[in-house]
Parts: sequence; C-alpha cells; structure tokens
Amino acid sequence: MATFKEIEQALSQCLTTLPNQIGTVAVNFAKQRFVSQNWHDTTAEPWDPRKRNRRGGKKRQKGAILVDSGRLKRSIRIVSTTTATVTIGTDVAYAQIHNDGCNARQTVRAHTRKAKGRTQKVGGFIRLMKMPRRRFLGDSAELTRLLTEFITNELNFAINEKGI
Repeated sequence: MATFKEIEQALSQCLTTLPNQIGTVAVNFAKQRFVSQNWHDTTAEPWDPRKRNRRGGKKRQKGAILVDSGRLKRSIRIVSTTTATVTIGTDVAYAQIHNDGCNARQTVRAHTRKAKGRTQKVGGFIRLMKMPRRRFLGDSAELTRLLTEFITNELNFAINEKGI
C-alpha cells in the first residue's frame, strides 16, 4: 500500500507533464481534421468540396482538401503552455480564412499584367471573395470528450501505479 506522500508525488509528477500531453492530443485532433476532411463537434460536419476550375487554370482536383504543399497542416502546433492552459495554433497567414471562411469584397487596382511576352492592361474592379468554412481549429465537444478521457486515464494511471 502506497503512502499518501507517494501518491501526492505521483500526482504532482503527472500534473507537470499533463499540459504538454494535452496539447499533443489537441494538435493530433486538429491534424486529423485534414485526414478526415471534416469538423467533428457533436456530429461530423464534412468540408465543402472544391469548386471545379472553369477557367482552365492550374488547380488540383484530386487529393485532400486544404492540402497542397502540406504547410498549413504541418504548422499546427502547441503555441504556449502553462500549468492551467494549453494553446495550440498556427502561424500561417491564410489559416484563419480557411478555418472561419470568408465572404468579403476586395478592391483590385488597375494594373498591367505580363504573360508570355505580352502586356495587358487590367482595369480596376471589385472581386467578391467567397471561401467556405473548413474548420480544423476551435472548440469541439468531441475534443473535450477526448481530453476528459485522456486526463482521467492519466490520473488513474498515476494513482494506480503506486499500488492503490
């Protein structure tokens, strides 16, 4: 039978390593969104599919949505940890637009375009930008369930390891 002091030390050890482990679980949950191509809160909400390319430009029609070079997925990491909080995020500039979606107007100034040895004048215009919401970071009931289960298992393991 373990003494109270041994149990206290085991729990203290567990609580010091727990924030980084929780952050790892949360990062893995966010990266799994790219594999599953959905957001999982109380139910799975699949991401909108890509639009077909009507202009003949270079767009990928196959493969995972939001994964071209993999930079966005690789950039998700633990930003900061304290004894009470863990923050995960990304430093990629376009991450917020993909995560939250966008429905905005953008003014394009008049400019000259050079392509294939020719120059072409382009007049100014307003572009309506629509980006569907494809969440991969944020509050989720499923993530909360996973974290609660993980924390419970870690604390039970720390207590039971000392022979209670």
